[in-house]
Amino acid sequence: MEYTKITEDLLSQIKAAVGPANVFTDKESLDNYSHDETEDLRYYPEVVVKPTDPEGIAALLKICNQHHIPVTPRGGGTGLSGAALPIYGGVLLSMEKFKDIIDIDTENLQATVEPGVITEAFINAVGEKGLLYPVDPSSKGSCFIGGNVAHGSGGPRVVKYGTIREYILNLEVVLPTGEIIWTGANTLKYASGYNLTQMMIGSEGTLAVVTKIVTKLIPKSSHSVLMLGSFPENEKACAAVSAIFRAGITPSALEFMERKGVEWVIKFDDIKFDLKDDANAFLLIEFDGDDLDTIFKDCEKVNMVLEEFDCSDVLFADSAQQKEDLWRMRRTMAESVKSNSVYKEEDTVVPRAALPKLINGIKEIGSRYGFESVCYGHAGDGNLHINIIKAGMSDEDWKNKLKAGITEVFELTTALGGTISGEHGIGLVQKEFMPVKYSEIHLDLMRGIKKVFDPNGILNPGKIF
Repeated sequence: MEYTKITEDLLSQIKAAVGPANVFTDKESLDNYSHDETEDLRYYPEVVVKPTDPEGIAALLKICNQHHIPVTPRGGGTGLSGAALPIYGGVLLSMEKFKDIIDIDTENLQATVEPGVITEAFINAVGEKGLLYPVDPSSKGSCFIGGNVAHGSGGPRVVKYGTIREYILNLEVVLPTGEIIWTGANTLKYASGYNLTQMMIGSEGTLAVVTKIVTKLIPKSSHSVLMLGSFPENEKACAAVSAIFRAGITPSALEFMERKGVEWVIKFDDIKFDLKDDANAFLLIEFDGDDLDTIFKDCEKVNMVLEEFDCSDVLFADSAQQKEDLWRMRRTMAESVKSNSVYKEEDTVVPRAALPKLINGIKEIGSRYGFESVCYGHAGDGNLHINIIKAGMSDEDWKNKLKAGITEVFELTTALGGTISGEHGIGLVQKEFMPVKYSEIHLDLMRGIKKVFDPNGILNPGKIF
């Protein structure tokens, strides 16, 4: 694909479209928006644009579409797939000024929010009204809700409450050709033709730019209880996961962590935690609800299930601070791993019962290729994050052999009935692995959808395919 470089004349048109104060070409700005949290990759835009309203974005996209200028939408820059990297230069479109919570409708249990709102700020705002928006990825304190929509992001509470797809009712979007549309309706049911709202979720900014989001909300539970089970090996902990659900119990969160990840968090984040010698894997299990008696009965049932899988110790968080420390241990694990070594994070998801085979396979593949791995994730919905650690691998092997090892991990995931990303998206770094899961027929259908929305291919080009 051939794209046009931004000349002084085109830059003047862009400034006229969105306002000169919202256009940046200085070295510091270009550097700040040349990377996200994906490894050490850097791609520099020619200009950074920070519009303040949908009409400005519409005017910008009309210019870029007419002149074949690539546009890369960006949220909070916390992504792990490289989807916000401007690999063809052009315009980096930051949504950071779209930061208003427009309305919290307590009668219909809905909210209308702009995409630049930090996810945790939105969760807290609706929480003050006794409501819950349960989509809470680990980066909730810095990621934007628009980025969550773009990636189909999840988090720990997907296991009970469902994915982000179940909470997005309607979207205002700007198409690459400059038209502004609403994709659906503010209703709980929708059977009026193709569901464009669902098509936008997970499309990684390749089809349109989201400018308003209507979310579903639910009542917030009064109580929560958090417990941590310790296991002698990864396989035992992973096998316990599906057994919990087979026993008729649905926690509000069920997270897996292996020992090495916990060790690194203790070192990196200075969390006080008594790590016993026989504890090599952990399940962090949360229950919430309005009746404490019911919650404690579920905890007792889970305790019995855990014993069947050689759980050696169960810790109940007995204070708000201990709850916070245990959750912080899980949420900072990726950052802790990153601080220790050169790494590459993969995001797999399989049916829950397949988790033991998946983690055993990952370790076996790593031993053959010479890489270590630290695994953790949202075990309750079969979503395992794999941090591949360079460790003893030579630079040459890391560069030339790692791809083959990752391919085997994805082949295993696919063979187990899973797929290559549960919530991080495909973006730039995963697109070469798409054929592991999807046939050319499948990929051609996706490319055809992209062509309908974006005939000139200007919107986040080079991603997914």
